Amino acid sequence: MKQVASLQYGVIFKKAFCDVDVFKGFVRDILGIHLNIDKVETEKEFKPAIGKVAVKFDLYAQDNDGRVIVEVQHQYSTDDHYDRFLHYHCVALLEQIENAKNYKPPLVVYTIVVLTSSDTKYREDVLTIDFDLKTKDGKGLNAIPHKMVFLCPRHVDENTPTAYREWLDVIFDSLDGSIDETLYHKSEVQKVVEHIQKSGISPEEKAQMIEEYNWEEFKKKQEKILNDSIKRSKIEGKIEGEHAKALAIAKNLLVKGLDVETIAETTGLTIKSVTELRNND
Repeated sequence: MKQVASLQYGVIFKKAFCDVDVFKGFVRDILGIHLNIDKVETEKEFKPAIGKVAVKFDLYAQDNDGRVIVEVQHQYSTDDHYDRFLHYHCVALLEQIENAKNYKPPLVVYTIVVLTSSDTKYREDVLTIDFDLKTKDGKGLNAIPHKMVFLCPRHVDENTPTAYREWLDVIFDSLDGSIDETLYHKSEVQKVVEHIQKSGISPEEKAQMIEEYNWEEFKKKQEKILNDSIKRSKIEGKIEGEHAKALAIAKNLLVKGLDVETIAETTGLTIKSVTELRNND
């Protein structure tokens, strides 16, 4: 067993997957395409910003045929999670139009998102967004190749594509800080294990891991505070609604001439509250 830094941390994921061989192998097995690249960029951004939102891609590579974006996300907390990465994908499409002769981007855009959190909205190992035209019976026409793939290592099952398995397994195995390296046979996956060994983590990378961890913990606490506040508001609203209903019933019973004690027992209000209600009327 090797002690490793978890691939849930963006800094560690980028450290491993910015290796050109690793990136090319990952893309080959997930997308079935062979990239001709000699570098992988991290924190890639377009300037000026497209769509009035500054976007940075975790990992980005481009050859003469297409662009490939790889993102890793650990903490899942918002309803716009999948939409956010769709926005990223569209940014990489729209950025090409400025110098294009028509509306067809010259480069195909592929986005791979790795979700390591246990709190994913959909408990599926692989989800895709296919931009292709389809007939009414769902047959693709292979007219628009752009594609997004969401990978959830925690939900691998017997039907997970064989080509994906080692990649998803090594990501999942790293989450507890240790990996049995004998389980992996792809040379590129073995390089991932080498890159993330704890003995090779620099002080700067360790500091970034700590910052990421603290930020995730802060977001969890803020989300809990918000959820608790919402729950309290709902409970208080329910209590206020029940009290208002009880007062309305008490008023009707007072009009009908019932005594204060009977009304209090019937509505759950105090005798004092019913008496004040009668006196105010």
